[in-house]
Amino acid sequence: MGKTLFDKVWDAHVVTEIPGGNQVLYIDRHLIHEVTSPQAFNGLRRRELPLLRKDRIVATADHNVPTKDQDKPISEPLSAKQVRMLTENCAEFDVPLYGLGHPYQGIVHVIGPELGITRPGITMVCGDSHTSTHGAFGAVAFGIGTSQVEQVMATQCLLLTKPKKMRINVEGDLSPGVTAKDIILYVISKLGTGGGTGYFVEYAGSAIRALSMEGRMTICNMSIEMGARGGLIAPDQTTFDYLAGREFSPQGKDWEAAVAYWKTLPTDPDANFDVEHTYRAEEITPMVTYGTNPGMGMGVRESIPVSSDIHGAAGIAKAMKYMDLEAGKPIHELAIDYVFIGSCTNSRIEDLRAVVDLVGDKQVAPSVTAIVVPGSQQVAKQAIAEGLDQKLIAAGFEFRGAGCSACLGMNEDKVPAGKYCVSTSNRNFEGRQGPGARTILASPLTAAAAAITGKVTDVRDLLLQPA
Repeated sequence: MGKTLFDKVWDAHVVTEIPGGNQVLYIDRHLIHEVTSPQAFNGLRRRELPLLRKDRIVATADHNVPTKDQDKPISEPLSAKQVRMLTENCAEFDVPLYGLGHPYQGIVHVIGPELGITRPGITMVCGDSHTSTHGAFGAVAFGIGTSQVEQVMATQCLLLTKPKKMRINVEGDLSPGVTAKDIILYVISKLGTGGGTGYFVEYAGSAIRALSMEGRMTICNMSIEMGARGGLIAPDQTTFDYLAGREFSPQGKDWEAAVAYWKTLPTDPDANFDVEHTYRAEEITPMVTYGTNPGMGMGVRESIPVSSDIHGAAGIAKAMKYMDLEAGKPIHELAIDYVFIGSCTNSRIEDLRAVVDLVGDKQVAPSVTAIVVPGSQQVAKQAIAEGLDQKLIAAGFEFRGAGCSACLGMNEDKVPAGKYCVSTSNRNFEGRQGPGARTILASPLTAAAAAITGKVTDVRDLLLQPA
């Protein structure tokens, strides 16, 4: 019997089996940030434990950092404290830190891939659920809790139960205006936020293989939104081309050896999955969410369901009350107030280029506040080099510094209560972008279209307009 990609990577990292079904898994890479690491460092101090493998840890400040005036002292007290503690802890324990002002600073799930820290065949963790992003490279990557952050710091291992395996195939060709974000919102709308619970998901099929690495990262990023432990995609030439020449990628003969190993990782033809689903790319249209979890998604021109097998009438009714929407009605052409283009889901250079290409010489609607937040200093530098920042500013967007920004209601970039925000982030829970904020998840293209028109818009209408 053959092995899946997940089996090959997971099994190669099992240190020992524990009676009862648990396994001790070795962790190759550990990413940390300012929010979930302070308690872990304090735990090491209390137990008088050393940091076992500081060379396997990379730290950055991203979640609770300002995206304006990053060259000035942080004014928000909690943010300032968290960033200061991260700086002090990394200095004390001699951990590499890409803090504010460092050219490598950025969202942890953006900098790992762009620096070549993320690689096929490794195990990777972070105190953040969207660590699944790194699975796009054929890594077993998943989020962990703060107590587990401390365990990895002390032992470089975790005690875990091996998840079950699911494969999701997306076959065919995407239509114009349909992106990787639409694929994953479509899949989650079919399976629900609990459809992947207990599984590691491998994404496969011709539509997945045709995606860029940025698109693949978007897919794997939102595996968590359907309850999966993580998601991954088999490495191929697209993967190798992306990683070649990155700052921390292998070089020379080490590169050749690494690629030779990476080529052995894809799932064997005779491998079995516990569950398998298949979807047609041609059936996917630009997607938006209408409710208060990422599974409440639909095509942009569809009507909000009154009930469904996944959510039920009561669940949808509750969401409609919060969102101030009406079941049975469309949200196409709903007036919106904010647009946020950023987050670990959609803040890479490809996303920014797509937005600029769509906007062209159009202007942000006067009623809309639209911000673009690059995922890292390197993305921002590239955007500036290409003139994307000036084009966005000229169109009426704010172009900010790197950080998680308005993805979560933790930092200063909150959406006011009662306001609608079309967001390229990954979650639309009640209060996710600020108390009372109403979030509509969408792709960068759909978000850009909303910014221009001032309402929820089918981006295909803009693509059909003459230049």
